[in-house]
Amino acid sequence: MAAMQRYSIFSLLRGALSGHRDWQPAWRAPEPKPSYDVVIVGGGGHGLATAYYLARNHGITNVAVLERGWIGGGNTGRNTTIVRSNYLLPENQRFYEHSLKLWEGLSRDLNYNVMFSPRGVINVFHTDAQRDYWIRRHNGMRYAGIDAELLTRADLARLVPALDLSPGIRHPITGGVIQPRGGVARHDAVAWGYARAADALGVDIIQDCEVTGIDVEAGRVTGLQTSRGPIGAGRIGLAVAGHSSRLAEMAGVRLPIETHLLTATVSEPVKPFMDKVVSVAAAHVYVSQTDKGEVLIGGTLDGYNSWSQRGSPARLEDILSAACEYFPRVSRLRQLRHWAGVVDMSMDGSPIIAKLPVEGLAMTGGWCYGGFKATPASGWCLAWTLANDAPHALNAPFSLERFRTGAVLDENGAGPVAWGH
Repeated sequence: MAAMQRYSIFSLLRGALSGHRDWQPAWRAPEPKPSYDVVIVGGGGHGLATAYYLARNHGITNVAVLERGWIGGGNTGRNTTIVRSNYLLPENQRFYEHSLKLWEGLSRDLNYNVMFSPRGVINVFHTDAQRDYWIRRHNGMRYAGIDAELLTRADLARLVPALDLSPGIRHPITGGVIQPRGGVARHDAVAWGYARAADALGVDIIQDCEVTGIDVEAGRVTGLQTSRGPIGAGRIGLAVAGHSSRLAEMAGVRLPIETHLLTATVSEPVKPFMDKVVSVAAAHVYVSQTDKGEVLIGGTLDGYNSWSQRGSPARLEDILSAACEYFPRVSRLRQLRHWAGVVDMSMDGSPIIAKLPVEGLAMTGGWCYGGFKATPASGWCLAWTLANDAPHALNAPFSLERFRTGAVLDENGAGPVAWGH
């Protein structure tokens, strides 16, 4: 053990003193092959997870992941890293609980530290109606075997001392619900871990490769047109976050999805003062503190359709003022940066992980507020669907067909604008 530690220290010193010139890439940079058994469009967490589980779970290794930019440069690197499974509907409970269980073993599975931190996710309530709703959600979670605890104001004061519980604020807090196993993970580490593990199993990860068209013949996909030339494909999986509608349209498929911006911001790092994730529905804001000490603040949608990734100053002002109201000490901090994730908003607040009406084409998308926490299960289920040409029981309810039949899964209150705002 001592010899290994010395080797590790000397390796770090050698890499640092050489200007990192001797460091080896974590994954290859191959040229695209003429064709693949499966092509995944999107090199974020969902796409990389799909490729990894295709190779590991199903033995399908002639796979390419196409990313128009760099790995993890899309929504994976532009989110607020929250992981939870605190849903009301059984279909979502089963899916997100499966994802949370994958998160709990992900660092070991990938042999890469994704920095998953089950610090607890708290949703507070303000009115009798909100309390009743959260008690219902709490009871549903407990019935499904998912961890959940009701919190009094005294509990909140003990768990989150920085939270303003005074009766004079705009929406006084009367209680809350915590999922203790919920928490956060390091977003770029998730992408890097899946990329390295997929590459080690033979998956080709191709960056700077924009998809400009999807080839369809006799109702079946045959390949893609890209900025690096045509690539043949037996099957294609779309995992492109807020660009699902654009990519699906290339194959002639119209999705029940709108694209919106979700603004977030992060402060300068400060001494740790909170170790929970807290969501205040009435104010449309949620707050956590990163491992570096930054205060991470997110909120609700900008309210207009866009792919800009910038976000609006008006929404930024809204979420910052709300954060200052419930966490007064935040008002003294300088903001380092803000950004907007480009998110697919499905019409019922639940995702689409399904085969599409073109043979050989499937997708994962429509994640609304919570795509990051679904990363492992999303990839796991899309890989199953592509490998078996049929959905797994976990993602069978998330079909495109549900919007035609009316079997929708109304979970619109599961984000930072939870019911009762």
